Amino acid sequence: MADCRELPRVFHSGSTELIGLVHLPPNPKSTGVLIVVGGPQYRVGSHRQFVLLARFLCENGYAVMRFDYTGMGDSEGHSADFENTGNDIRASIDVFQKQVPGLEKIVIWGLCDAASAALFYSAGDARVIGQVLLNPWVRTEEGQARAYLKHYYLQRLFDKSFWKKLLSGRFRPLASLSSFLELAGKLWRREGAGDSQAGNTATGKPLPERMADGLDAFRGRVLFILSGNNDYVADEFRDVVAASRRWQRLMRRGNVRSIDFPEANHTFSRHDWRRRVEEETLAWLNNL
Repeated sequence: MADCRELPRVFHSGSTELIGLVHLPPNPKSTGVLIVVGGPQYRVGSHRQFVLLARFLCENGYAVMRFDYTGMGDSEGHSADFENTGNDIRASIDVFQKQVPGLEKIVIWGLCDAASAALFYSAGDARVIGQVLLNPWVRTEEGQARAYLKHYYLQRLFDKSFWKKLLSGRFRPLASLSSFLELAGKLWRREGAGDSQAGNTATGKPLPERMADGLDAFRGRVLFILSGNNDYVADEFRDVVAASRRWQRLMRRGNVRSIDFPEANHTFSRHDWRRRVEEETLAWLNNL
């Protein structure tokens, strides 16, 4: 691993003890990468994704830290919603900089709701100069229903396997029709109630709008990486962008770049998909 050291660290977010690990190259660059964990998993990641990414970046001169949120993995406490992880992220950056004294700038790397957490956090911390966001979570009931109707049911009509199953008698039309009508009903009810009913907090704004606020306020560089292999999280994000002039404007800004991996699944589980993510991340970092 090119003489990279892997240093476990115990630190605190408030009164809660968290566990993290710093990947330290011999001569670290002034920019480091903080891997924020998404979903109910811990610092290793699905199919060791975060470990392998951290080692790859460390071999190329970047110090990397990955850690367990409050209540996840080996860290103490009760698990928090991704929208309430700002204290943990700030505490991890603090200890990251103490471990790597020459570290001046931070890039946050996050998948799924970790990407959403990064958007909520980054504009409020001047140390964060970049974000790498994979398949951001913009889930609302309306968006989920729309994504399934558009990207599953519609596409099935053009799928040869669907028609083979139908003609062979192995297809259960009543069950599928019931599921279709349930989703369509959800979408109709949500649209009738207005967007403000979907994914709200006390701010009165749905999740996609609050994430747009975070992107709008951030002045650093942003790289979006989106998969496409039956990934309804990525599909829902694309639908949000396509339906919103504000999101379209934000995605066209000079500090924002987007890459599509149409063949990859949500966690980029195959070796070649994972390696391409690593290489795209490194190339983007090198151009910061």
